[in-house]
Amino acid sequence: MYRKVPAYLTATLCSLLLSIGDAESASNSKAAASNPKLETLLKSKLEGAEGIEVILSKVEIPPNSKLPKHWHPGEEFAYVLEGSVTLWQKGKVDIVVDRGDVAKVPLKQIHTAITGQDGVTLLVFRIHAEGKPERISAE
Repeated sequence: MYRKVPAYLTATLCSLLLSIGDAESASNSKAAASNPKLETLLKSKLEGAEGIEVILSKVEIPPNSKLPKHWHPGEEFAYVLEGSVTLWQKGKVDIVVDRGDVAKVPLKQIHTAITGQDGVTLLVFRIHAEGKPERISAE
């Protein structure tokens, strides 16, 4: 599911984020020369929820890239700051998420992100099981 986020929430969302992983090379030589950039903005225990942490990251995925299939030991929420991305989830219909849209990836859902010619910059927010790896490969 996704929806447009009101402009007044953009500044608040820009204070948050999360990680996705290493990109597979694309046939485009520019994309093949660059990998996703991940900047962890926040990693903190969630008060009142034993064993749960919040991870917020800014993720930049270059044009014509596909991340390895993976899952997270928590829920993931992504807000598109720039560009667009196709969210592939095992057993579900692909979702194209554009600038200003928000998408959710359920707990332990196998998924990947696929970019077109513009690439994408995301703010990713995860509610995550503390001490677990941030992502687990599904390939």
